[in-house]
Amino acid sequence: MQLIDAVVIGAGQAGLTASYHLQRTGVDHVVLDRGTGPGGAWRDRWPSLRLGGVHGIHSLPGSELSETDGARPAAEVVAEYFGRYERELALPVLRPVKVAAVRDGGERLLVESSAGTWAARAVINATGTWENPFWPHYPGQQEFTGRQLHTAGYRGPEEFRGQHVVVVGGGISAVEHLLEISEVAGTTWVTRRPPHFTDATFTPEDGRAAVAEVERRVRAGLPPGSVVSATGLPNSPAVIAARERGVLDRLPMFQRITADGVAWADGTAQRADVILWATGFRPAIAHLAPLNLRAPGGGIQLDGTRAVAEPRLHLVGYGPSASTIGANRAGRAAASAVRAEIKSSLSHPVQGPNPL
Repeated sequence: MQLIDAVVIGAGQAGLTASYHLQRTGVDHVVLDRGTGPGGAWRDRWPSLRLGGVHGIHSLPGSELSETDGARPAAEVVAEYFGRYERELALPVLRPVKVAAVRDGGERLLVESSAGTWAARAVINATGTWENPFWPHYPGQQEFTGRQLHTAGYRGPEEFRGQHVVVVGGGISAVEHLLEISEVAGTTWVTRRPPHFTDATFTPEDGRAAVAEVERRVRAGLPPGSVVSATGLPNSPAVIAARERGVLDRLPMFQRITADGVAWADGTAQRADVILWATGFRPAIAHLAPLNLRAPGGGIQLDGTRAVAEPRLHLVGYGPSASTIGANRAGRAAASAVRAEIKSSLSHPVQGPNPL
């Protein structure tokens, strides 16, 4: 077991930002990342997602993202950028390290991992959502003889050439999948609610309003909501062209899945080779279960980045900070709070059991 001031779990945008600010303020810390290389969740994005098609990547603190070739795969660009950032700043990132659990060890939090256990004064959790894809359950799902996959396993449109793909989901990922898959295969789009497309320019005020709504939810201990539900889907030229081709003629959710497709309550059926679930992700926080953080509303109640049920734990990239710019702000805020907490604890040591 190793004594340390702080442990950061995850080396994505939020985790690296937190590490940057902890290092600048002299906080002894380590960053535990389960990836085999730098890039966080970006390294797993599908190859056909080009840098020019990404809805904004905010630069890490102290280092601008200077890549200008929009045709390069986003996964490749961001992995290179994050890797260079880690090296140039000598951030204390260890990988691949899987965190199994975070427990209350009395005076410190115990972070149990595949590389050993750390006893930390504070923990910043920055694990995001990519590792926890959400798969809805529908009657007949096990009977389907075709292929089912989630956005997390999507690698591009070519593998579906000549087939028929049912895309499920009303978010930006679903629309992006439809735009490129429809060029090589037949598609059917289904969503639980009618999607809302907007011609309005997304302003900073819109962004603040969307973040404020998600922040309201986490302060109340509710699960974070979707930012798209507050902002709508952008009516880009590619979206308009796809709509003119009939690609975005959305259908309501089917009632059940059959051996060779999907079926609705009115008897309508659609044959399908593939069902692609673009149904989003949930926070990857199973390792925090021993801390019993869940509020009655089902979420983790936060005050800023601090977990109300465990003040030594901060969550970044969760709820209102689940965007690249939000992750930067949350990482900075969490690091500042951790620095202040450690300084206070050293001035006024808490009497309690020693985890060692």
